[in-house]
Amino acid sequence: MKPKTVEEAELVILALQDEIRRTQEARYDHRLHAVLLVAQGMSCREVAGVLGDAPRTVAYWLKRFEDDGLSGLADADRSGRPGRLSEKQMERISQVIRKEPEKSGLTQGVWDGKTLSAFIESEFEITLGVRQCQRLFRQLGFRLRKPRPVIAKADAQKQTEYKKN
Repeated sequence: MKPKTVEEAELVILALQDEIRRTQEARYDHRLHAVLLVAQGMSCREVAGVLGDAPRTVAYWLKRFEDDGLSGLADADRSGRPGRLSEKQMERISQVIRKEPEKSGLTQGVWDGKTLSAFIESEFEITLGVRQCQRLFRQLGFRLRKPRPVIAKADAQKQTEYKKN
């Protein structure tokens, strides 16, 4: 039987490794496989070569397994960086972006990352980047909808005929 190959194997390997690192369950399963291979007689260096990890990392997982059992292979809780906005401030932002920006004293006609960043700066004296403000929209359940441009002095009749239905 002809051996099977994967086209663009390097890209596939990188994509699979990213997928494994993406979720806690996948990382846990990955560590389980590493310990299993060591238990079946492979060295940490061999397992690392097969799974694409550093030999020291595999040895670390093995030590955690020996010390704490299966729970040692699970991800520990990560606190992360604390948010810069309080819950009260988030509620205020949620209320404000449901209305036009002009009602909040801004000159822009549509809420976007730049507009929200300017509002937060003026209201709370907190500087957030445009990208972070775009994430806030999604976190608050909003999505970006850009208005369609209107061409000045355009023939309305021709526009309606050309417009897709």
